[in-house]
Amino acid sequence: MHSETCVDKKWRDKMHILIIEDDRELCDALRLQLNARNHTVDCCRTGSEALYRAMTDAYDLILLDRMLPEIDGLSILRSIRQNHITVPVIVTTALDTINDRIDGLDCGADDYLVKPYAIEELLARIRALSRRPQAFAEYQGLSYLDIKFDLASRLLTCGGGERQLSRREALLLEFFLRNPEKTLVREQIFSRVWGPDGAVEDGNLDTYIYFLRKHLRALGSRAAISTVHGLGYRMEGPDA
Repeated sequence: MHSETCVDKKWRDKMHILIIEDDRELCDALRLQLNARNHTVDCCRTGSEALYRAMTDAYDLILLDRMLPEIDGLSILRSIRQNHITVPVIVTTALDTINDRIDGLDCGADDYLVKPYAIEELLARIRALSRRPQAFAEYQGLSYLDIKFDLASRLLTCGGGERQLSRREALLLEFFLRNPEKTLVREQIFSRVWGPDGAVEDGNLDTYIYFLRKHLRALGSRAAISTVHGLGYRMEGPDA
């Protein structure tokens, strides 16, 4: 029997995927197929919206159409790589020459998929990416200031102390740790932690923020979650 890493299992079980595709019908079809496989999917159809989402939200995978209105796909890819965003990216396009593929890979794509393609091929490419341990090493653990968080075990540590987090607490903390010192608006957090169609009361977020703050205080961490009134929250240090 073959073994699997916790990272592989996390990817196969659930991912937060950004689809950047100007074909509305294709985008909707992909969303339905991926939702049916337990993935959370956001879609956008213009280059400017895509760049904003890729830079401000935390995704496990980006499916990026090369030909887009406003800003083309390769320009978006260059921008996110220049900003040290290492999320895996699969570029999709009808352009199928060797030079087209080379351009996409040289800009920082992890894979290149030619249209039209079957959903089974896309899923196979995603599984293949998840088996690259170096490409996904960052998904095993995150850190900020004096805290470290193991994604697989949901264990938060600081100094010699540790706290075991619930699944929802872990998703919320992961989002903050992927976006330190950035203001995360409430709508972003609801979409990332509960899913875009999740039924959740507004006060639930405040409750889980309270839980995370309690964990950080118990560990004596320098990291804190601050309220940005009228917007949301941000994770920052004592000197922010």
